[in-house]
Amino acid sequence: MDEELLGGGTGDVAEMSALDVADWRLRTFALYDEVRRLARDDPFKAHIHWRRTRDHMFGTHPASALTPAAKQGFTGLDTAEYDPAFRFHARLAPAGAGQEMTVRTGTDGDVPFLRLGTFELPGLGSLAAWRLRSYGGGIFVPFRDATSGRDGGSYGAGRYLLDTIKGAFHGTQGSAPEEEFILDFNFAYNPSCAYNEAWACPLAGPDNRLAAEVPVGERYVPALAGQP
Repeated sequence: MDEELLGGGTGDVAEMSALDVADWRLRTFALYDEVRRLARDDPFKAHIHWRRTRDHMFGTHPASALTPAAKQGFTGLDTAEYDPAFRFHARLAPAGAGQEMTVRTGTDGDVPFLRLGTFELPGLGSLAAWRLRSYGGGIFVPFRDATSGRDGGSYGAGRYLLDTIKGAFHGTQGSAPEEEFILDFNFAYNPSCAYNEAWACPLAGPDNRLAAEVPVGERYVPALAGQP
């Protein structure tokens, strides 16, 4: 939800202070801490809180990916209503573990990832889980689905399901070797580069593409990115 591998940038990005970005990150971590706490009893209530807080941050915070022009008249991101059918508990299977992936970005050069394993999701397919092999580390699970790039659908280059370096994590249950990750697609969100090309974002590769539709989470509104 916050900046993704922010590079040098120009314009709005260059004018952001380090304190602005730090405050955005702190608020994001605090939000997901609240979401995990609320979701233990009521994922629907947690989702409402997530949506309202993100809308406020995107519309008012100086480190928002939205440009000043996009913030004018902003009434909220387009996020689908909560559907419990898209909340999963899944083990991280070892399939594919050790695979290396390098993502080339326009501002941060080559960004290395190491595959941790694979999540198998009934009715949807499989998604690779990655560890960022540079500063910060963390578990990273992007994805594309059949709604990506469609009118009224999601961002064409994909969305983020987990990104623990940014705090976007919904927890686990149980213990090893039966530990399961909570994967809730209702909280899927667009990378910052969906709204502003000054941001550099690692996106979903071949092992993170689903043939099925994921009609929940954040959808894409071209107008917020200054597109017709």
